[in-house]
Amino acid sequence: MKHLVIVESPTKARTISKFLGKDFIVESSFGHVRDLPKSKLGVDVENNFEPTYAVPIRAKDVVSELKKQAKKAKFIYFATDEDREGEAISWHLREIIKPKADRVKRITFHEITKEAIEHAVENPRAIDMSLVDAQQARRVLDRLVGYKLSPLLWKKISRGLSAGRVQSVAVRLIVEREREVEAFKPQEYWTIDAVFSKKGNSFEAKLSKIDGKSLDKFAIGNNKEAQEIFDAIKNSHFKIAKIEKKQSKRSPHPPFTTSTLQQAAINRFGFSAKQAMMIAQQLYEGIELADKGSVGLITYMRTDSVNLSEKFLTSASEHIQNSFGKNYYSGKKLFKSKSKNAQEAHEAIRPTDVLIQPDDIKEYLDPKQFKLYDLIWRRAVASQMADASIEATSVDINDEKDKFTFRANGSIISFDGFLKVYKTDTKENILPELKESEKINLEKISPNQHFTEPPARYTEASLVKALEEKGIGRPSTYAPTISTVQERNYVIKEEKRLKPTEMGVLVNDLLVEHFPKVVDYDFTAKMEDDLDEIANGKIKWQDVIRGFYDPFIKNLEEKEEVLSKKDITEEATNEICEKCNKPMVIKMGRFGRFMACSGYPECKNTKEISKDGKVIQENTLDEKCPDCGKPLVKKRGRFGPFIACSGYPECKYIKKEPPKEYADCPKCGQGKIVGKRGKRGMFYACNKYPDCKNAYWSAPTGEKCPECQSLLLFGKNDTVVCSNKECKLIKEQ
Repeated sequence: MKHLVIVESPTKARTISKFLGKDFIVESSFGHVRDLPKSKLGVDVENNFEPTYAVPIRAKDVVSELKKQAKKAKFIYFATDEDREGEAISWHLREIIKPKADRVKRITFHEITKEAIEHAVENPRAIDMSLVDAQQARRVLDRLVGYKLSPLLWKKISRGLSAGRVQSVAVRLIVEREREVEAFKPQEYWTIDAVFSKKGNSFEAKLSKIDGKSLDKFAIGNNKEAQEIFDAIKNSHFKIAKIEKKQSKRSPHPPFTTSTLQQAAINRFGFSAKQAMMIAQQLYEGIELADKGSVGLITYMRTDSVNLSEKFLTSASEHIQNSFGKNYYSGKKLFKSKSKNAQEAHEAIRPTDVLIQPDDIKEYLDPKQFKLYDLIWRRAVASQMADASIEATSVDINDEKDKFTFRANGSIISFDGFLKVYKTDTKENILPELKESEKINLEKISPNQHFTEPPARYTEASLVKALEEKGIGRPSTYAPTISTVQERNYVIKEEKRLKPTEMGVLVNDLLVEHFPKVVDYDFTAKMEDDLDEIANGKIKWQDVIRGFYDPFIKNLEEKEEVLSKKDITEEATNEICEKCNKPMVIKMGRFGRFMACSGYPECKNTKEISKDGKVIQENTLDEKCPDCGKPLVKKRGRFGPFIACSGYPECKYIKKEPPKEYADCPKCGQGKIVGKRGKRGMFYACNKYPDCKNAYWSAPTGEKCPECQSLLLFGKNDTVVCSNKECKLIKEQ
């Protein structure tokens, strides 16, 4: 009889099967095999919150096959991921298969390598029910919030809305930052900037002192003050008053955790948090490397630990000294996580083998996989390299009366250390050789106006950092949380920054006012602490749920009675409906605020409004409606501008503009590729559909790939990519 090993994904199964002999069969569960039902709550609140699990339709065939395999197996090894979710999947598999207890073995590993797999098989353990309970508690808690609170939002605001324990806190952060931006009042300040030179070598300096007194940021507050200082300085002669040189060290960053990897991938490559995790999952589960087969390239990517294994520390030490020289290694470096909920028994994200260098396997990776693996490899190796040495120089330059002092700063990297492998924003600013008391030439001087900037809106990277710092969520929750708030239209991305929609603001304000605990930062962080206590076996998960649910449901029932949809979503105006003479009100729709007649549904007059509630006048065109003869007007809707009849809603005519043609269809040779809109947004397809079903998810450039003659598409981050997935062409625009 053979042994059965069950993992979550087919890729992981292929990679693991290489390391196990002919006595093992490795199968995939294709993710979760049981979950709370979608159609109902699935939690018996009267019976100690007992969950009811169901096998999703998509998993029924997989479950049937696994049951067949399990009957024939000598031992069943559950080899799902080593976190709480992985532990829960193993438990669900056991509950479905129902094998005898002495045939079940739970194995875990942090990396998919021969040594790690063999060690895991030799050291099985029981399923950790404390970890399972912690995952059940999170799932039940999120279900109770979502399924109990969301219907209230439907009734009081609009159908289709949802609330979530972590997602609502994320929206609150974004809304509060937006209000800081809106409330910000810029403050004017001026600087006096100069360019000095010595023997043709110029350098910049700023006025830093007057009469020996240091100037703070707002010391020069207006043009008049700046001009007076400029006039007093412009004809002066200058000399070097003081030179100070200091040696400083720059230490390497710790290896990546889930949070820091997401932040780096977002900032460096423009990935989304979700995309970064998807690519990391691929690198972890295995990449086909020619004759080596499927190889797991990185360790498990959901972690908040910065620990590194002794094996990696040793191999990194040898690689650094052999590749860069002994002076680039100064001894083992250990790091401590800043995350308050970090599970230090885990390990940081690192390459499984330091000798698998990114450039050596570049041909087997797609461009995004290569970028992420290269980043992970460099960060892990650099974490064990010597500090960089920076020589910082500051120069004070005085006028002949020693009244005005300018400061110039320079820096030189005297030893690059870890910067040789992992580049940061450290830049050299080299000053010419200068000596104290020597005269210096003033080439240019100018007063410059500045204004303070408002706080920056969150990027995905800075939001991940904020959530982690507040102890909200876990490594596995950041990416889906950020994705969900955008899918729900609570948040949109503008110029790579997160901005709340009007609906997002309205929902947030309702939750903050009426359900403060649900969106309270400290309460949500405390809940994470409680989940950790459950995972450590210190408290029962039902007690945690009970402590939250009882006051929550009482408050919910009270709000059901007192909250009025009209009070929440409508705002009175001074406008009168020109069609029926009833007052107009501002309403909140799914896609934002608009003005509507209070006589609805008898009168369906609506108007578009600006952010401050003013009516946006329709642009009347010199063109008549072909259906009723009234003038056509240019309007703006959910999908942008369009032309419609001014007689709406009596006349519903909308002028159809011919779609933009991007390129000839290369598949049928007869049609044109045009933009279309589907459930998931814009896509680009042949206009001969359904005869030709050629389609793309990105806009064609109109040009063909020089390598394979397929259509070129506009990619992310100002790139052009080939539409042929087998062709890896990617270039800057």
